[in-house]
Amino acid sequence: MDIVAIIAVSSIVVSGLTIALGSIGPALGEAKAVSQALSAIAQQPDEANTITRTLFVGLAMIESIAIYCFVVSLILIFANPFWNFAINHAGK
Repeated sequence: MDIVAIIAVSSIVVSGLTIALGSIGPALGEAKAVSQALSAIAQQPDEANTITRTLFVGLAMIESIAIYCFVVSLILIFANPFWNFAINHAGK
């Protein structure tokens, strides 16, 4: 197996692991946030609008972590910085 194939396979595997492992934390964080928000709304129904607004801002912040993992995996697949090295090394 030449170096180009090794970089291609490792890029695909690492990008898959990035998405898989990088989505576990945000999923657990979002579940915990929604659970706590529902509990708070059940205890104080008058503050439901404020709690909901704060919940959505927090969920957007939590979801940004998963989006960062997605961006990293796309960079590994489509704009891998090691491709130039591999192509130059394979040409020698």
